[in-house]
Amino acid sequence: MILSAKPRETMCSKMLLLFLIGAVYVTSQMSSAVEEVYIADLMVESNVTLDSLTILNALSGTIDLKPTYDALVSLLDRELVAECLIIGTDTQCNCSAGYIWSNHVCYNFNCCRESTCTKNVSYIEPLCIAKVQVRINGSVIKSNIDKHIITSQLQNKFGELNGFESLNVTGQRLSKFTDFEAAVSVKFNTSKLQKIVTDLESALGAALWVDTSGMVNIESPKGTVRYESEPELKCTFEEASGSAGWNMSTPNQRFELNTGSVVKLNPNCVTETYKSCVAVTLQKVTGVWSGTYECGFTTGSVRHTARAQLNVALLPDVIALTINPLTADCSAVPNAQNIKINVTATIANSTESFVVWWSSGDERKDDLNNQTNGDNLVYNFNAIVSCQKTEFAQYVNVTFNNTIGQTRSARVDLPVIYEGAPFCKEEWINKDFWPKTPEGNTVINRTCEVGRVGYKSRTCKDGTWRPVFYYCIDENLNKVLDAADNFRKGLGATQGVAKDIFAGLKNSSTAILASNSSNSMGDIGASIDVLNVMSSGSKNVALQEDLLPDFVNAASNMLTKTWGGLNDTLVRAISSTYLKSVEGLVKNIHVNTSKGMTDSNLDLKFCSGSDCNISVFDTNVSLNKTNGIMKTVAVKNLMDKLGNNINQTDVTSLLISTTLQDNNDLSIGIRLEFPQQLLNPKYKPLCVFWDTTDSKWSSVGCTANSSDENRIVCECNHLTSFSVLMSKSSVSDKILDMITNVGIGVSICSLLIFLIIESLVWSAVVKTNLSHFRHTAIVNIAVFLLLGDCSFLANIILKNVDENWCLFLTVCKHLFFLAMFSWMLCMSVMLVHQLIFVFSPLRKRVFMFLSSIVGYVCPMLIVGCSYVYCKYTKKPYYSKDSCWLVYESLLVGSIHAFILPIGTVILTNLFSMVVVMLTLLKSSAPEGSKANDRETAKSILKVVVFLTPVFGVTWVFGFGLLLLENNTIHYTIVNYSFTILNSFQGLFLLITGVFAEQKVREEIFKIIVGESKRKTETTKNLNSTTYTKDK
Repeated sequence: MILSAKPRETMCSKMLLLFLIGAVYVTSQMSSAVEEVYIADLMVESNVTLDSLTILNALSGTIDLKPTYDALVSLLDRELVAECLIIGTDTQCNCSAGYIWSNHVCYNFNCCRESTCTKNVSYIEPLCIAKVQVRINGSVIKSNIDKHIITSQLQNKFGELNGFESLNVTGQRLSKFTDFEAAVSVKFNTSKLQKIVTDLESALGAALWVDTSGMVNIESPKGTVRYESEPELKCTFEEASGSAGWNMSTPNQRFELNTGSVVKLNPNCVTETYKSCVAVTLQKVTGVWSGTYECGFTTGSVRHTARAQLNVALLPDVIALTINPLTADCSAVPNAQNIKINVTATIANSTESFVVWWSSGDERKDDLNNQTNGDNLVYNFNAIVSCQKTEFAQYVNVTFNNTIGQTRSARVDLPVIYEGAPFCKEEWINKDFWPKTPEGNTVINRTCEVGRVGYKSRTCKDGTWRPVFYYCIDENLNKVLDAADNFRKGLGATQGVAKDIFAGLKNSSTAILASNSSNSMGDIGASIDVLNVMSSGSKNVALQEDLLPDFVNAASNMLTKTWGGLNDTLVRAISSTYLKSVEGLVKNIHVNTSKGMTDSNLDLKFCSGSDCNISVFDTNVSLNKTNGIMKTVAVKNLMDKLGNNINQTDVTSLLISTTLQDNNDLSIGIRLEFPQQLLNPKYKPLCVFWDTTDSKWSSVGCTANSSDENRIVCECNHLTSFSVLMSKSSVSDKILDMITNVGIGVSICSLLIFLIIESLVWSAVVKTNLSHFRHTAIVNIAVFLLLGDCSFLANIILKNVDENWCLFLTVCKHLFFLAMFSWMLCMSVMLVHQLIFVFSPLRKRVFMFLSSIVGYVCPMLIVGCSYVYCKYTKKPYYSKDSCWLVYESLLVGSIHAFILPIGTVILTNLFSMVVVMLTLLKSSAPEGSKANDRETAKSILKVVVFLTPVFGVTWVFGFGLLLLENNTIHYTIVNYSFTILNSFQGLFLLITGVFAEQKVREEIFKIIVGESKRKTETTKNLNSTTYTKDK
């Protein structure tokens, strides 16, 4: 709300007073009061002398604007801003204390600072403005320049600013930097300051750096923020600027902030009033984020800044708990009730006043006092360990509580050797003591050599010590890892810092190569962690190509030394992380002019043309694209570390990774030509890529061919890390494929014929319960074998199916073949029961009920449980390449959910055959209806005797393929045998169930002969009728 009175033109003397009024506007709507605060200028003009104090006293209290506005206005504060005395054409205007002439008055009427203005400026708005504290800091960069000359020039030029107060030259640095500071009391336009800077650079022949404070508004949290909260700071500036950013400073360091895992920058907060804005949100802040935050807006060579202090309520980021002794040995003292163990909690030194206590289980114990130990705070206490055996591990907690009530706890388990319990004996290895330790526990030793930090650990398993896991790393490498972690968070995430990190990583990796220590795996693991962290951080900060030499050299050095001292699982995990990190960094590092570089284990090449054809380690890589840069890196000495999930294949020595920068092609095709000398000519090549999601090899989307130049050609429809695996099988795929396709076709046709015949002869051959049982079982066997063969055929026809279809086909094959064997089990067990328990025959309803459970329910339960188990344990249920169950090793892999049930069925059937044959030989020939049962029993025995070896041996051969060495005559014989038997199972069932069954043959013959007789009789009748009519 602005109240003003315009001056009247008069030759008389008059007084003009300008007041600044603060008012509260109060209105009422639907019983809810709303308050709004306004600031107004009031100009009072009069022809008589006015007393400003009288007017100020009148501007008090509450003004009732009802009924016009239905509001009350309360005047909270008022003060005199300016006073002008106009006598004729003479004018004298003055600003009140604490106010100064506006920039418009200063630069247009030359009324600046706090002097009386004799120009008629009474009509200008604003006339006077409140003083603000603006500081200008800068440096003049020029060698051997006279300080007095600089001072004089600076004084003259900065004196042109409105509200100029002072200028001081604060000192000279490094013989070419002259630092100065100036104070003004008015905000100014950047263009005005930039002109002054430009004039000074021209006059002095030097460069100037200038920044200001007091021009930018900053919003920050008041007071202390909570640990792991998400505070926001925001800076606004009235002018549009060229760039904006944030820095954070501590007493010893200064960091530039960029978007990362913790820092989230937001430059999109501008308004009509503030043309420039930049905000920063910190996610889950810890103590490291306490400090002074500075925002800056840069235009030309001028930077406007503002600062705010952020205080975080501290909690320990790391609580290190150690115990002494490392185990509580209750077996050493007969009938011991408890053992005393000393526990030490160590945290980094902190300015926070923590309340610290320890607890045993859920029971809070004593408060603890700290002792200072260098840069750490140490807390000690004794815990009592019970020698009474407990179901769960005994442990203690140490809890830290800060000044605003937040807590953080750490737990340490207390290993106990109970009387009579298994344990590992104490040992000394390389001056490290490993105490007597209970079965299943891991001992952590935090003592490392001088210059190294970390720990060593060792596990007691099955009463035997496992190898020592060594993770003591070089102190300098640990600093590099900390710097990389800060980079990922967004703290100091700049190109310069990234270059220092990779330089430090290169130095550390070179030291690893020069070291003769066998315990270098800790350093190699930490170095790969640095690559992984920088790969993650480079997604937010664009890295430039000048750090490529250090990166390639360091990454290559990591593969030179043997990765010893780790189990296979850890080696595969670390190597997978290495590959993912190198691939990510190659992709994220921006390339302009570099053509690539080569080291002993890495060969990196770039191509910016549309038709790319490059060579890395003698492997040709070709790719057509419309735009962007192709980046290809070849890696040696990594394939054997990644592991091989594809059975019956050997790894080669080379891996190729290809990525694209700034490319938007919808589809990509890549061609790789591997040299023959890398491969085994006796084996068949298989082109594969590394699936980063599942961390394993896959051949989806890739095909292998041979070139005229005796090279292996891989063609793929996607980009990632590629290699060639060598299949150990020397059998021609074309021959096996032909046998499989013909056999499956014959098998399906045979099963369909069998089912048709069964439907035709069913009523004639099913005369007794035993025959009903027999035909019901064999029909179910045929149906499930038919469904299994159809699933197998669908798997062959539908190549490169997606994961869902592959899972569906695997489940179908698993279920149908299990059901087939389950009905064979029903048939053999039923036969044994009928022959042994002659006077207690099975009823149809009982047989169908029990057979349905065994033949339908049990296979579904086995398939469902095996799938759920694999899902829960995160083990693969099926192979994406074959769409069948997985074999990893003996008794490991989902294939055993198939092999073990069918093995049980085969053994049961063999036992049943022996029992039935002995029973039939001992019994005398029955009479009457029992003769039919005897014949039926013999027919069932034929089926069991014939099909059990056929179906059983088929899968025995299949299991043998997993165990035998490839490229041998035994493997070839077994492979052919399995393919033939598996493909022609339907034909074997047709022969056994129809042609080898006398009753079925007789019924078929009757049907054929009867049909022929009917046709003959029909013909005779027709002829007889014709003859009679002729007569």
